[in-house]
Amino acid sequence: MHDERERFLIRYAAGFAPLTVARADGSWIETTDGRRILDFTSGQICSTVGHNHPRIVEAVQRSLDTVVHLNSWMLSEPVLALAERLVATLPEPLDKVIVLNTGSEANEVAFKLAKLHTGRFEVVGLTRSFHGLLAGATSVTFSMGHAGYGPLVPGAFALPAPYAYRCPIRHCDGTCDCACLEAGFELVEQQSVGALCALVAEPVLSAGGVIVPPEGYFRRARELCEERGMLLVMDEAQTGFGRLGAMFGFELEGVVPDILAVSKTLGGGVPVAATVTSTAIEEDCVAKGFLHVTSHVSDPLPSAAGLAVIDVIEEEGLVERARRQGEYLISRLQELQESHEQVGDVRGRGLLVGVELVEDRDGKAPADALGAAVTVECLRRGLSMNIVRSGQQANCFRIAPPLSVTLNEIDLAMEILDEALRSALESRERSRAGAA
Repeated sequence: MHDERERFLIRYAAGFAPLTVARADGSWIETTDGRRILDFTSGQICSTVGHNHPRIVEAVQRSLDTVVHLNSWMLSEPVLALAERLVATLPEPLDKVIVLNTGSEANEVAFKLAKLHTGRFEVVGLTRSFHGLLAGATSVTFSMGHAGYGPLVPGAFALPAPYAYRCPIRHCDGTCDCACLEAGFELVEQQSVGALCALVAEPVLSAGGVIVPPEGYFRRARELCEERGMLLVMDEAQTGFGRLGAMFGFELEGVVPDILAVSKTLGGGVPVAATVTSTAIEEDCVAKGFLHVTSHVSDPLPSAAGLAVIDVIEEEGLVERARRQGEYLISRLQELQESHEQVGDVRGRGLLVGVELVEDRDGKAPADALGAAVTVECLRRGLSMNIVRSGQQANCFRIAPPLSVTLNEIDLAMEILDEALRSALESRERSRAGAA
C-alpha cells in the first residue's frame, strides 16, 4: 500500500512506522489520532531521561532566549560548563573534550585523534558492532551498512564478537571464555601491514543484538592493545550516562579507554555528542596539526541540553534506578521465556536488554519472521519495540526504555509482549494449517 507521507521524503530505512506522532512525554508517545504508545526504544535510544523532560525543555528555551549558535571559534558558557562537567564524571586521564553533533562524528574524531597520535591508520572493530554510518565509522561498523557503497576506508579489521549464544568461532556454548578475542587478534596481525592504530568497541554491542562481553574481556583487550602500541577507543553512544546501571559501561570492567565517544544518551533527544581524551594525546595531536571544524562544533544549545541531562541523571538517581529496573525487567523477561519456547535467550545489563527469538531452543534457528510479526502486533497493542539486524539475522529485540521507566510500565510492556507473542504464534499456526 502506498504511504502518502513518502511523497516528499527519501526513504532512509526499511520503512516508516504506520503512525504520526503528535507529542511525547516520559515513556509515552501520542499519535495524531489520539493513541498512546509505550516507548521501549527511548526514541532512538536518545531520550535517556524520558521524552520531553521539563529540565531539557527549560534548557533549550533558555538557549532560544540567549544564544543558539555561534561561529565555531567562539565559545559560550554552556560549552565550557559541559566540558568541565563531562571531565568531572570521568576518571583520569580523560580530561579534554570536543563537543560535537552525532555519534558517527564523535567516532570519526576519535579515529582522527588515534591516527594522528600513533602515526598509524589501521582500526579494529568487533563483528556485530555499530559505530555510525559516516565513512570511517561505517568501515568498522560490522552489523550493517556496507553493501552497495563501494570501497571502505583502508585498514579496517574485524574481531569476532563475544556472542556466547552463537559462538562465532564455534568454540563455546553459552559462556564466552575470550578465545574469540585471542584468535581474532591473531587473524588481524596476519592481515595488518604493521600500522595497527586502535581498537574501537561498545561495552555492550547494542545494535548487533545486545551482546554482553564476559567479565575480563576488555581488560584482556586492553592488554592486547598495549602489546601492539594500539589505543583503546570506547564508543558509549548507547551505553553511557546510566543505561547499563553505571555512569559509563567501561566502569563495569575497570578499564579506562584512551579515547571515549559519547552521543545519543547525552542529549536526551537533542543532537549532541562529545569525544574525550587525555591531555597527553590532545597536546600531541594539536602539535601535529589536528583539525576538525564543522558548522556546529561547540554549539551552545545542544550543550545546554547535555548539561540538563547530566543534572537529571544525578539528581534523580537514574544510574541506580536503571540497575534496579533492569534487574526487574530481566526477571520478567525470564518469566516470559519459561512460557514461550521461541524466547531463546534473554541477556543485557541495566536497561539495555536483548530478547532473541528462535524457532526452537534446540536448533536455535533465528525466528526473523516471527520477530517482525511480534513487532507489528506490539505496536498495534500500544508498545513500541525494536528488532535489530546484524547481517542476515533480524531476530533480537533491543529493549531500552527511558531510565525513568516505572515498574508498572514494565509490567504493562511485558503483558503486551506476552499477548503479542501468543497472537503472532497463533496466526502463524493458522496460516500453516491453511497451507496444509
